[in-house]
Amino acid sequence: MPENEEVRRGKILLVDDEDRFRRNLADRLAMRGFQVEDVADGEEAIRAVRLRKPDVVLLDLRMPKMMGEEVLGEIKRIAPEVQVVILTGHASIQTATTTGRLDAFAYLEKPCETGELISTLEAACREKTYAMARHEIPRVDSRSLWGWLWGNHNLRPGVLIIGAVVFAAMVLMPVPQSMVDLLGAEKTGSLGDANAGYSAYGKMEEGETVAHYYSSYARRSVEETGQDGKVVERTLTPRETGHTAMVMLGILLVAALFWATGALPIGITAMLVGVLMYLFGVFPPNLVAKAYAKDAVIFIMGILALAAGIARTGLDRRIGLLLLGTSRSPTSFLFIFLPLLAVSASFLSEHALVAFIAPILMVVYMSAIKSAGLTKDRSLAVMMILAICFAANQGGPGSPAAGGRNAVMIGILSDYGVAPSFGEWVKYGLPFVPVMALVIGGYFYLRLRRKIKVKDLDIAAIVKRESSRLGKMTRAEYITAAVLVGVIVLWIVASDSLGMGGPVLMGLVVLAVFRIIGWRDINKISWDVVALYAGACAMGVGLAYTGAALWIASSFVSILPDFLSHGSGLAIASSFFTGVLTNFMSDGATVSALGPITVPMASISGTDPLMVGLATAFASSFANCLIIGTPNNAIAYSLAKDPKTGEQLVTLGDFFKHGVIVTLLAFAVLWGWTILGYWQWIGF
Repeated sequence: MPENEEVRRGKILLVDDEDRFRRNLADRLAMRGFQVEDVADGEEAIRAVRLRKPDVVLLDLRMPKMMGEEVLGEIKRIAPEVQVVILTGHASIQTATTTGRLDAFAYLEKPCETGELISTLEAACREKTYAMARHEIPRVDSRSLWGWLWGNHNLRPGVLIIGAVVFAAMVLMPVPQSMVDLLGAEKTGSLGDANAGYSAYGKMEEGETVAHYYSSYARRSVEETGQDGKVVERTLTPRETGHTAMVMLGILLVAALFWATGALPIGITAMLVGVLMYLFGVFPPNLVAKAYAKDAVIFIMGILALAAGIARTGLDRRIGLLLLGTSRSPTSFLFIFLPLLAVSASFLSEHALVAFIAPILMVVYMSAIKSAGLTKDRSLAVMMILAICFAANQGGPGSPAAGGRNAVMIGILSDYGVAPSFGEWVKYGLPFVPVMALVIGGYFYLRLRRKIKVKDLDIAAIVKRESSRLGKMTRAEYITAAVLVGVIVLWIVASDSLGMGGPVLMGLVVLAVFRIIGWRDINKISWDVVALYAGACAMGVGLAYTGAALWIASSFVSILPDFLSHGSGLAIASSFFTGVLTNFMSDGATVSALGPITVPMASISGTDPLMVGLATAFASSFANCLIIGTPNNAIAYSLAKDPKTGEQLVTLGDFFKHGVIVTLLAFAVLWGWTILGYWQWIGF
């Protein structure tokens, strides 16, 4: 069906107090395929917008009861996605300015040529689609059952139903006996403790069980009446704790399903995690709130705001010229720039690199499609944004400075007396990084190069052209550059005491003091992405403390065949489970949950714990499938929007579709090139 035919079926609300003019125009628009409703005054118009939500309102300015400007303001307040076209016989500069400020789509004078009016209404109908995306208003096809069930991005009723069924099944399912045994096992302090992988194992007393520790931490107890008639409180039994763990597994499945399919806005799903934890008593309210308020959440918020400040000064384009100077073509971007980026991410914050480079690539994208005479080239946006995101993710194995997950693993290995030095870690991990970056470049080259519409793309030239318009560096740029360097230095030397969020908050305060950014700039960041990462952190805490994460890991370990239970096979098995789980939990939480299990397993089986520990830590960088897996993904997703239309150019589906393949390739490189390759030559 041609696009114009679909557009012309848009619903038009015609508002004019001249009866003859209104009816004649309504007839003419109906003959052109529009669905037209006409009303005589502003009050009727507002009621019609509330009840029937037209696509476009064709509005006169001078009417009884309410003037057109007042009607326009009220329409935009109650339905910001509805487009308003002014059609007036009393045009003036003042009214044109006022209606433009109130976000009218167009301003036309009577008499207006029919062709001009029709084209304006068609454009307004198209604009409504973009406005709905900007305001996260879902569009659901009610013409068929399948269309209604599948819905559209941010509202998929069928997926919501499936999620509800899955969650109910997990809650009602009997607690597996293996989980009961695990949660009821006492801590002995010996190397082979079944609960050694519990996140709070080090805080447990000898003889204490996971069920008892969780009950104390979450302040959960059960009242019982004793034989003497007195009411006493006791801690949860392992089976009762197991029921809570099953609730958390249900939350994990539902959140992953909704985030992967876009069944709800990502921020709403993040809040749903907390709602379910409240309703099912996983934690009391203050601990649920604490689970959301992690340093990583502050970091995400801060880095998005810092990136906005850098973009405001124009410093991002200068940084882009420096980093992207070799990218004369998509080929050089994929095979020269990506390895340089990945290696840089081994020693600098990969999150910061993505936050700085993604906005530059969006400038490149907009300039490229404009030069090519296109309105959109999603394949180009997907290639550039996902390539840098995935390459930055794979920088994690390169050095201990690449992320908190590596610090967690060094701490675990130190408990067993085998913690590597900085140089040893680099020796075992850095050779993986550029090879994996080249593999990522090769994948996107083969997968998307024929789908990209923009030809003769010279990224370096576009960035240089955009940078040349800025002239000499300004005082604001010098201050911003100094703040940026200071933040990076603090990340490197003081992250143990300040975390990742502390330095970036300091940087924001300094920029605010020098009036380079203000609260309006900070308020414009993608708060839904911040909420998403907060929800993921909260979910990770719930999985860890209820013992759900421990049970998942232990269940996997118990089904390993003999050839994967020792030596390189154990390193491969540990990395596989870590790589899968890290897509649903933060990398630090994944290493915290699995490291205490995989490292002792290595000692028991006669395998070098360092090999298994490094394999576990390396695979925690493979969070490519969902945007909750790492801040890189969340940052890239939040920035990959068309600045003009608000359309999400890189979707959740793109992350999953390409992320699964890149993760499988990462496993192949880790196993073939690293574990069974140069590790065999280097030795342990």
